Amino acid sequence: MRALYPGTFDPITNGHHDLVRRAVRIFDEVVVAIASNPKKRPLFTLEERVELSKEVLSDIPNCSVVGYAGLTVQFARENDIGVMLRGLRAVSDFEFEFQMATMSRKIEPEVETVFLTPDEQFTYISSTMVKEVATFGGDVSQFVHARVDQELKSRTRSKAD
Repeated sequence: MRALYPGTFDPITNGHHDLVRRAVRIFDEVVVAIASNPKKRPLFTLEERVELSKEVLSDIPNCSVVGYAGLTVQFARENDIGVMLRGLRAVSDFEFEFQMATMSRKIEPEVETVFLTPDEQFTYISSTMVKEVATFGGDVSQFVHARVDQELKSRTRSKAD
């Protein structure tokens, strides 16, 4: 069975990596689907996020990375993926994710949503917080892959100038 792990991944973090690592033990394949989502005003382009994610996840077998636009649940159906994987870091994530899962089920009843939690050491990491810390010159190397750290430093340094 294939699972879709959708998100903006701006940028991909060690928490995302951990969730994919856990998911491939459960599913035959995990497709990391990176949403274009221009409403979130991402720091990295879709192409950059796909490239970074492919590099970060290259050590995980049975994992692929694709970019997409549009409704996530429709993308799942169009690609014959019956499970959407969502990460829950804290109780505060649950309400939003539950609403999303319920809406998705109304749109595409054949696509199920499965929730996974990351290892405890990653429960406080979010892409938003990583970007904010990096923007102010903080060290985020413990939260992201070395390549992502390098790209964040380059990107946030150029924004600060």
